Amino acid sequence: MKDALAIHRALLEWETVHEIVRLPSALANADELPAVLGLPAARCLVTRVYACDDVRPGNRFLAGVIVRAGERPSPEAVRLAAGARAVRPAHDDVVNAVTEYAANLVCPLLLPDDMLLLIDQRIIDAIPEDDVVYTATGEPSTALGISVRTLHTICQAKPADIRPPSSDTREPHHPAA
Repeated sequence: MKDALAIHRALLEWETVHEIVRLPSALANADELPAVLGLPAARCLVTRVYACDDVRPGNRFLAGVIVRAGERPSPEAVRLAAGARAVRPAHDDVVNAVTEYAANLVCPLLLPDDMLLLIDQRIIDAIPEDDVVYTATGEPSTALGISVRTLHTICQAKPADIRPPSSDTREPHHPAA
């Protein structure tokens, strides 16, 4: 499984400014980052993984979607952005096997080359490029701090309009921002 050390080593190799933060309490999932770090949800990012049925019957692929903590993208928006016939959240065992991260703690870095990665356009538009955002590292006791511009550049995520349909899709322990 990939972890904070693997991410740290890759970022050092790429000469990328970043920090690995030791968390004061363990995460059960990446949506807990704002509460654990004491930051707004807009500064904490979660990578959700979807199983997609290609427009060609029988072909399937995975797509990662980077969103603000506590948000769930619109499945229809993910389907359209991914060019898929149908999408659904990927099963944890598939996420674990393909990404090599714990399913609820996926980092948007070091994902398989053939995995489509989308990022909510609002993240790119709303956060100044040099501002630091935090994301999971695959392990419950650490987080990655990195500028939003650097993260977007390194992971090569495709910006997409993947707004959740309403604030009702937020996790209950994260009030609407």
